[in-house]
Amino acid sequence: MTGPGEGRDPQWAGRFDVPQRSPAPDPEPARRNGHRPAAQVPPAEPAVPDRPGDHWDRKVANGLAFLRRRLSGDYEVDEFGFDSELTDAVFHPLLRLLYRDWFRTEVTGVEHVPVDGPALVVGNHSGTVALDALILSAALHDKHPAHRYLRLLGADLVFRMPVVSEIARKTGGTVACNPDAERLLGGGDLVGVFPEGFKGIGKLYADRYKLQRFGRGGFVSAALRTGTPIVPVAIVGGEEIYPMLADIKPLARLLKLPYFPVTPTFPWLGPLGMVPLPSKWLIEFCPPIPTAHLTDSADDPLVVFNLADQVRETIQQTLHTLLERRPDPFGP
Repeated sequence: MTGPGEGRDPQWAGRFDVPQRSPAPDPEPARRNGHRPAAQVPPAEPAVPDRPGDHWDRKVANGLAFLRRRLSGDYEVDEFGFDSELTDAVFHPLLRLLYRDWFRTEVTGVEHVPVDGPALVVGNHSGTVALDALILSAALHDKHPAHRYLRLLGADLVFRMPVVSEIARKTGGTVACNPDAERLLGGGDLVGVFPEGFKGIGKLYADRYKLQRFGRGGFVSAALRTGTPIVPVAIVGGEEIYPMLADIKPLARLLKLPYFPVTPTFPWLGPLGMVPLPSKWLIEFCPPIPTAHLTDSADDPLVVFNLADQVRETIQQTLHTLLERRPDPFGP
């Protein structure tokens, strides 16, 4: 028996005395299992604060992406033609400038509008041009905690006008008829209706804030059939944007319009007469009126009339209260 190093050829001496390194582990199994070796994970980069131009860069990028979707048809509309993306990106920003900056609108009672589920929002109508409906829908969407859309019911005339009809459909409007109203309420939507119709927006300035007749109460029947709560809403400010001093009825019949208004600025100033006066607006949502216990009385004229009268009286009394809070129509 020989010891270490004994009996070796001198020319091989020392060659096996160097310690051997074990081979490095193969990283491929880790890669094949979907993991990355810890040594190859790049260090986290420090957060870089936005530069002054980054905000506008994002706005331009979002705008271009929006145009690309519109041109390619990559957007959705519902069965009524409502386009929520176009409403949020185009129509609501324009209306926001009006109700927030031009009319200085104050909104109260939004907590009375349900967070989810259907409700029928019933308001007073005024203003010669139906801006109150559009302002109400934009303000409700912005102020409501769930940012709900208000699906407006409009008169037949609105949907016979080429451009106006398209805008009404895109923003969620539909014809003011019970079948459409019941379908929307059955789907859990907020539906807005103005029972005064053209009698409300076409009344003279001398009759401002005096509610007109509510028709036959068709909105009440729709609420009763679906068991939907009714939320009255009072709007102060719309009467002063285009104070209607006279109605030229022969000209209205010739043009097939419900009325032809004469205001302090229209038609004297031409297109400039269409600029609304900057009145101060107040909008208040009243406590909801339940109807679930009256679903069997949807066809009872007495029940429908009494409920419609209750809604009308609630709105009228709230208008009086709001007018006391706003003694100056054009104040701050």
